[in-house]
Amino acid sequence: MPNIDKRIYTPASVREMDRIAIEDQGIEGYTLMNRAGTGAFVAIGDWFPNAQRWLIMCGAGNNAGDGYVIARLALDAGFDVTTVALTKPQQLQGDAKQAWQDFQEAGGRVVPFAPGWPPDADIVIDALLGTGIDRPVTGEYLDAIEAINHAVLPVVAIDMPSGLNGETGAIMGSAVRADLTVTFVGRKQGFYLGAGPDHVGEVCFDDLEIPTAAIAHIEPTLIRFTADELAALLPPRHSTAHKGRFGHVLIVGGNQGMSGAVRLSGEAALRSGAGLVSIAMHPDGVASVGAGRPELMVRGVTSAADLDGLIERASVIALGPGLGQDDWSRGLLERVVNAPQPKVLDADALNLLAALPIHRDDWILTPHPGEAATLLGCSTADVQDDRLSALRELNQHFGGVTVLKGHGTLIGTAGEIPFLVDRGNPGMATAGMGDVLTGMVAGILAQCPERPQFAAAAAAFAHAVAGDHAAVQGERGLVASDLFSELRAVLNSAI
Repeated sequence: MPNIDKRIYTPASVREMDRIAIEDQGIEGYTLMNRAGTGAFVAIGDWFPNAQRWLIMCGAGNNAGDGYVIARLALDAGFDVTTVALTKPQQLQGDAKQAWQDFQEAGGRVVPFAPGWPPDADIVIDALLGTGIDRPVTGEYLDAIEAINHAVLPVVAIDMPSGLNGETGAIMGSAVRADLTVTFVGRKQGFYLGAGPDHVGEVCFDDLEIPTAAIAHIEPTLIRFTADELAALLPPRHSTAHKGRFGHVLIVGGNQGMSGAVRLSGEAALRSGAGLVSIAMHPDGVASVGAGRPELMVRGVTSAADLDGLIERASVIALGPGLGQDDWSRGLLERVVNAPQPKVLDADALNLLAALPIHRDDWILTPHPGEAATLLGCSTADVQDDRLSALRELNQHFGGVTVLKGHGTLIGTAGEIPFLVDRGNPGMATAGMGDVLTGMVAGILAQCPERPQFAAAAAAFAHAVAGDHAAVQGERGLVASDLFSELRAVLNSAI
């Protein structure tokens, strides 16, 4: 049975899951609303135990209903509750109106949104708009969102930060910046795309006790890659294992003045568990790379012909770190892309590939948004505005597996649901991080050549988690090689 917490859906799919719960499973809508309000109430108490004065902002529809359930529970628990309504509660319909009436019968009072906001509070709960927004926010709702964002208070969003598009992650005029989002039934893809990661804060998920079997046929758009998948892909090794069973990675790159990139990639492949790692690079940097990491086998190459013997011995080839874009680089690219081994392409290999579009099923491309834009002939903004579409286009045009890097890295291949990596931090936005990831993808692919999408996702996940561990002492000043001391613990977590 699928783990619902790992599956990510469009808002329309989540609405269908709601319908199944109510119409097919016979769960009353108001029962689901009470479960949502109760789950949110518990989560708020767990995350913000010192908050005694709760300010609850209620709008229209079921999101407001959730807010009124939370308000009633907070009132019953003895908290100081201020409930602000942007839509007159008498105008609510169905379950939302019932939630307001129950709050009113419990002694709750509602005040309209007015200038001079906010009143004294320790926390703000956003139950204004939910997931259904499809046009820019205006009027009092816009004023309320802006007021929430300017208040120096913790903010909890119920189901979805108001003003954030649940499908694309776009800001619809303005959007609440939450510290915590408590979401229900299914995780929404807008949390992880576009501006979503900057607005949802931490995400707390509640399935509202809907039977998983009843909604298992609803296909997600993304699947969160987690430590469970990493452990399944890289189990403990047998006691009789030897280096020949874990692949031989060849890293090709390191043009003049760019030897550091292949050095980082080579060590990353070793740290990821590859049995052997060779580096083919410009002769000028061979001595420095070999001295810095003696476990690497380093060979200087003056032309593509010098690669032949190295390629014959390799089981996986990574091309791009420090490659450059001169004639030497182009020659190496043309030789490598026609080799029969699985390949990983990054950095300048991708920039060169854009001028020689080739479709292959045996490679993994690892572009950041700028490189993806070059490959697709569009702008970086275009890629970031619709990362899922960009991933699909890259898969269609170039084949194989694509790792679209960035906050919420996406890993996809044609015909399969993409993986999402929702780990990592801004400290990783620094030189050499992509070179480390390239080596990790190659190193894990060498151990699991039959599962390239999983290997790429495992590398992206372990890379991000190692970066999070390395950032414990602070994000600013983090460098790529800081990940090496963290990788062994991350990759051996199943042991």
